[in-house]
Amino acid sequence: MTNDAAAILVIMSRILEYPNHSFFEELPAIKNFLDESIQSESLRMEILKGIQPLYELDLMDLQELYVETFDYKEQTSLYLTAHELGDSRKRGAALVKLQKLICEGGYEYEGKELADYIPMLLELLAVAPKGENFLRLERRLSFAIHRLLNHLSNDNPYSKAIDLMMKFVFTAPGIEELALLENEREEADLEELPYPMMYR
Repeated sequence: MTNDAAAILVIMSRILEYPNHSFFEELPAIKNFLDESIQSESLRMEILKGIQPLYELDLMDLQELYVETFDYKEQTSLYLTAHELGDSRKRGAALVKLQKLICEGGYEYEGKELADYIPMLLELLAVAPKGENFLRLERRLSFAIHRLLNHLSNDNPYSKAIDLMMKFVFTAPGIEELALLENEREEADLEELPYPMMYR
């Protein structure tokens, strides 16, 4: 992974966290980080242009947008295994494997989120050692980010920011790979039960 790609992942790991007051306070630090990490001025400007729409909202509007975008829709979830497996029982085992991968990278995750939380995995991938498992994680994240972006409307301010990763970091999965991965997913069973359930 190039230094530019790693820098974009670090920035996007911050951008995709739930926004609080520090979100706006960190913009000067993000600009400094870009200046230090990315040599190309045109790339720095494109990154800033991609994230700028988020900084034009006030905090309450941004928080509402975040919840509407990422918390209510499975297709735009910020959890990797939700994109890969849907409502499958396999998600539990997948989470355990991801936790082991985090440890393999030399890190101990102590956050409140599950081990498949995409912002955290983006940061991990940016600093992870080389190896087959992390190359596979990169492909898995490519699929999830591609799927997420395809389910966002173009007028959603997060779409421009997320698109930066597909332009400069990840490679979009091919048709066969997409079909294979989509077949692994299980939809939630939302059908009505054939009889009423009574609780006393």
